[in-house]
Parts: sequence; structure tokens; C-alpha cells
Amino acid sequence: MTAADLDRILAEPVHTGSGYKPFREMSAAEVESRAEELAGAAEVPAMQRMAAVASAWHGLAAAMRTAEAATVADLDRGELESRADRLHVIPPGGSFL
Repeated sequence: MTAADLDRILAEPVHTGSGYKPFREMSAAEVESRAEELAGAAEVPAMQRMAAVASAWHGLAAAMRTAEAATVADLDRGELESRADRLHVIPPGGSFL
């Protein structure tokens, strides 16, 4: 993953429950909320593949708490690079459509 790829992911708007914000600005609480939302979706049989994505978001929230990161952007870039693909901030193929 290039630095430009990671910057693109960090800029991607993500739904937080109350609207959209750039991924980089999400707090640990918002990341955990997103993980719970995805875990709930994974309970639907046709959406079970989302369980792995939900787990990745839970892991990101835990990493943020450990690092005492106020936002996703406060995490080490190497940490983000190692997690980015599993989070599906930008879906595989680049689009939900």
C-alpha cells in the first residue's frame, strides 16, 4: 500500500450513525459503534461475510484505546496500513455499486 492509497482511505467518508465524516476523524467510540453496526449486519445469513469486517473494526477500536488515539489519524501509519484492507473503508473493487 502506498502513502497515497492510505491517504485516500483516511479521507474516505464513513457513516458514523449521525452522518458522515472522513475516516481519519473517527473517534474510538465511533469506530466501536461502526464495528457493532457491522456485527449486527453479519447476523443476517446473506451478510455473514461482514463478521470478519466487524472484527477488524473491533480490532481497530482496541488499537486506538491502547495507543490512546483520539482519532484514527492519531494512530501510527504502519498500524493503519496493516489494518486498512480488512476494514473495507473502500470496498474491494473500489465501490459499493
